[in-house]
Amino acid sequence: MLSDETADETGAERSTVHRPIAHRLPTHRSAAAPPGAGTEPTVSVIVPALNEARNLPHVFARLPEVDEIVLVDGGSTDDTVAVARRLRPDIRVVRQNRRGKGNALACGFAAATGDIIVMIDADGSTDPLEIPSFVQTLRAGADFAKGSRFGPRGGSADITRLRRAGNKCLSVLVNALFGTRYSDLCYGYNAFWARHLHVFALDSTSPAPDNADGRLWGDGFEIETLLNLRAARADLDIVEVPSFEHSRIHGVSNLNAFTDGMRVLRTIAREWRPRQRNAAKTEVRDGARVG
Repeated sequence: MLSDETADETGAERSTVHRPIAHRLPTHRSAAAPPGAGTEPTVSVIVPALNEARNLPHVFARLPEVDEIVLVDGGSTDDTVAVARRLRPDIRVVRQNRRGKGNALACGFAAATGDIIVMIDADGSTDPLEIPSFVQTLRAGADFAKGSRFGPRGGSADITRLRRAGNKCLSVLVNALFGTRYSDLCYGYNAFWARHLHVFALDSTSPAPDNADGRLWGDGFEIETLLNLRAARADLDIVEVPSFEHSRIHGVSNLNAFTDGMRVLRTIAREWRPRQRNAAKTEVRDGARVG
């Protein structure tokens, strides 16, 4: 449930955007029909945004046909919300109740009503035209479809050598500790069945703590690693999906290779719990099992 601060806001004026067709994982909150049962699962796309008014027209123009778009506004001081409502009259807008991308996603997940939840970025770096591949992967039997820039047919026009090297080292560490075979640990383009939302144990209701940055653990960019690790610990059927990361269209990224890398390391340390893993567990392939 969302707190009052993150309650839905209704839009008004809208215009039509022509979108390509979508494609299509299982879940907990609604009794969604299993793949192949004849009922198409509904798809919710979560878009965290902070001052992304100039980027939204590019992102929304490439969105496939989906059932719900949830824009999570982080307190934008530009026209992000107005632009979103103008472009998509059917959009749902929620306000995050703390700070950071992790908190924005938690609020968006809590507000989503679809059987499948997909998360994309509002800066144009994640390509909405790839959504059908994620959904189809879930429809084919996966629980969690994880984007990868470093598997076959993946790529990035944005990542620096330092971030690439750091991601590689962190991926190797996680694979050794968690028994996974992730090729790309620190990437936030993912999709999962909403019925598995409880696995991630995200807090979308607590008020901001009285600390330096006003965030709880998991509210920052460490969210991407947190989701991947908790999906693995829960023995979800994880499948990597090839993805190409584009450069941000407008504006400057808030990522910091050192500080965010340290948060990822702390996330790994906090989430690792030595235990016996199932023998038949992790097998990664392009478009196949990863954790």
